[in-house]
Amino acid sequence: MGREIYNIINDMAEVLNASQMQRLQEVLVKRLSENATSEHSQTTNVEFLDMFLTAKHLEGCSDKTIRYYRCNIEKMLDTINISVIKITTEMLRKYLVEYQAINNCGKVTIDNIRRSLSTFFSWLEEEDYIIKSPMKRIHKVKAAVIVK
Repeated sequence: MGREIYNIINDMAEVLNASQMQRLQEVLVKRLSENATSEHSQTTNVEFLDMFLTAKHLEGCSDKTIRYYRCNIEKMLDTINISVIKITTEMLRKYLVEYQAINNCGKVTIDNIRRSLSTFFSWLEEEDYIIKSPMKRIHKVKAAVIVK
């Protein structure tokens, strides 16, 4: 579905200015995600997670990596407690900040969790379960580098 939006925007590039193009993209994503949400609303978060982990196993990820993905994603899903299709960037930012405060962990740990969640949501996007990954706007967490 992301490709369809891209094609529509390219087709309209000749007649719309930059701000109109931005608005068109926002409307398309919103309206088409409403349709996609209804198509996949019967799939549970656990089923999405299992499909993701199966795909990662097939790609050759180690058992340790798969356990790490499962642990991080399950914690996030338990905390946020809504369908992955409806999770927003702000919800994920809040989750990461709260996780860091509650567990008193460092920036490197939070960035590792961010990468796990990003991988999960990117997979959902590639498989057309969601229009756009909410993790795309959450960037790498900068941590101080210790020179040895």
